[in-house]
Amino acid sequence: MGSLDTNPTTFSAFGDEVGFKPLNPEDVRAYLHKAVDFISDYYKSVESMPVLPDVKPGYLQDELQAKPPTYSAPFDVTMKEFRTSVVPGMTHWASPNFFAFFPSTNSAAAIAGDLIASAMNTVGFTWQASPAATEMEVLALDWLAQLLRLPTSFMNRTSAGRGTGGGVILGTTSEAMLVTLVAARDAALRRIGSEGVAGITCLTVYAADQTHSTFFKACRLAGFDPANIKSIPTTAETDYGLDPVKLLEIMQADVEAGLVPTYICATVGTTSSNAVDPVGEIANVAAMFKAWVHIDAAYAGSACICPEFRHHLNGVERVDSISLSPHKWLMTCLDCTCLWVRDTHRLTDSLETNPEYLKNDASESGTVTDLKDMQVGVGRRFRGLKLWMVMRTYGAAKLQEHIRSDVAMAKMFEDSVRGDDRFEVVVPRNFALVCFRIKPQNAMTEEDADEANRDLMERLNRTGKAYLAHTVVGGKFVLRFAVGSSLQEERHVRSAWELIQKTTTEIIGTESRLFK
Repeated sequence: MGSLDTNPTTFSAFGDEVGFKPLNPEDVRAYLHKAVDFISDYYKSVESMPVLPDVKPGYLQDELQAKPPTYSAPFDVTMKEFRTSVVPGMTHWASPNFFAFFPSTNSAAAIAGDLIASAMNTVGFTWQASPAATEMEVLALDWLAQLLRLPTSFMNRTSAGRGTGGGVILGTTSEAMLVTLVAARDAALRRIGSEGVAGITCLTVYAADQTHSTFFKACRLAGFDPANIKSIPTTAETDYGLDPVKLLEIMQADVEAGLVPTYICATVGTTSSNAVDPVGEIANVAAMFKAWVHIDAAYAGSACICPEFRHHLNGVERVDSISLSPHKWLMTCLDCTCLWVRDTHRLTDSLETNPEYLKNDASESGTVTDLKDMQVGVGRRFRGLKLWMVMRTYGAAKLQEHIRSDVAMAKMFEDSVRGDDRFEVVVPRNFALVCFRIKPQNAMTEEDADEANRDLMERLNRTGKAYLAHTVVGGKFVLRFAVGSSLQEERHVRSAWELIQKTTTEIIGTESRLFK
């Protein structure tokens, strides 16, 4: 159990001699040293911890006091309670045995950058509010744009000076989708001569059924009629990518019905199966209707810094915006989603705020873009520092090496799955995700196989030695094996595969008796 409220006769005098000083330099040094020691020790030991915790909802309130403390306590007490009560309830995304969802990567350089940014605590809503914060974000985004070989139309600065495009670092892909949807909505309303938002019921948006659910949520937040949010079915014939022919047919039908095609979300690396929508062909279709095209490359976009994967972005020069999240696969801790647009004015026209207290000469000059006008809120963190530190410290070569290593390990796992005739790879592997399942054995039906796969996942996760998530593709219950945790090595992938084989033998032994 955690400690009860501290006795005032013991602890109320902390700092009373000089008053409360939460940034006392000696305290900052001492507390951060203890925190850094914990972090270093955590990375050394996380491999041995159960990936999923064995706790019940509400456990922490039972562990720690339910009422906030009145009196101060030594920082050592706080850290002790954190270690004994909080850490055992964590799902360890940093574990090399974490294979669920997509990885949440990290690095020493990113942690250092985030720590410094948190300590400086700048609120860079305008250029003047913190010039270096804006300049650093602009620089980091332009560096990453060059690694991705994005056209100069997406860059803040070019050899010819300031461009028409540019970028901003947001918290998540959801925000990138929302702000571009709002910009596309307003542009379409102007195009049809709508008074205010009166014409919004005519606007339609499109995405494949494999597109992340956050897109459909963002559409609702942006005010689109749910009936006009078109989820286009995908099939195995296109490897579950968006079919441009179907897209064209649906958009033409909408126009004939008096609707206005407004926005298409193309995904490079869908969450379920890592499907890749054909960017160039989708852009060609969109151009016929003057619809905005956004590329969601949250996970797989990072791989496109490697020349062998860059073709997945072919056609990007004809889209309106693209976002990717270095916090997924580019060694930069949460939160860090990079959004680039070809014309920043299309974003700022919808999102700009200009209260008197924020007016200043730099903003009025038009030589800078105040990043508050490219996001939902006004306040913003100094996210550019950690992204710059990652690129500056490791360089393109090491970041590419990191991507290639993960892909190689995923291929190794895929080869192992294909070599065991009890399993099937459900969709072709893209990048570092393998979608696989136990296939029907003997007299097992597809429904029986689904149940066997569900059982396999639950048994694996209960061991604490691996954590996998699932999806449904083509009506089949499928296990997702996502390689890429920052501490992962081949031995972790091999151990997970051995555990999968052993557990499957236990399941199939039972199932074979049931289904003969």
